[in-house]
Amino acid sequence: MLDNLPRGTICIEDIEMGMSRYLQKVVTDEDIEMFAQISTDRNPVHLDDDYARDTIFEGRIAHGMLTAGLISAVIGEQLPGHGTVYMGQSLKFLAPVRPGDLVHAEVKVIDIDVSKRRVKLDCHCEVDGKKVLVGEAMVMAPSRKFD
Repeated sequence: MLDNLPRGTICIEDIEMGMSRYLQKVVTDEDIEMFAQISTDRNPVHLDDDYARDTIFEGRIAHGMLTAGLISAVIGEQLPGHGTVYMGQSLKFLAPVRPGDLVHAEVKVIDIDVSKRRVKLDCHCEVDGKKVLVGEAMVMAPSRKFD
């Protein structure tokens, strides 16, 4: 996995408008199988080549929530990072992610309410420069006052 900054915490007092962080990860067959086991979503479009070939996707695809989980990883590890509380997330899936795809997951600060420690983040995932997922997240950022 590749990202642009080390893991840790950015406290609400240090978050700025436009601040962004990302990670990149190749989605593997093993990732898809593990996600199927954990989530209990064993839809054959994710796991069975023969079945998936006959769908609109013409091949296997990763679970959408596996891709969305990469957004969660950026939020929980980088921006704001450790100690962040997820409050909400909207998602729109635009295109499938396939085994072997390199996913670029990125979040960007678009609103800050310091008094409530709330941060709104624009979120997206791309494969080969094409957006496959877009959305927004609302999180409660950690504060030096409480940590």
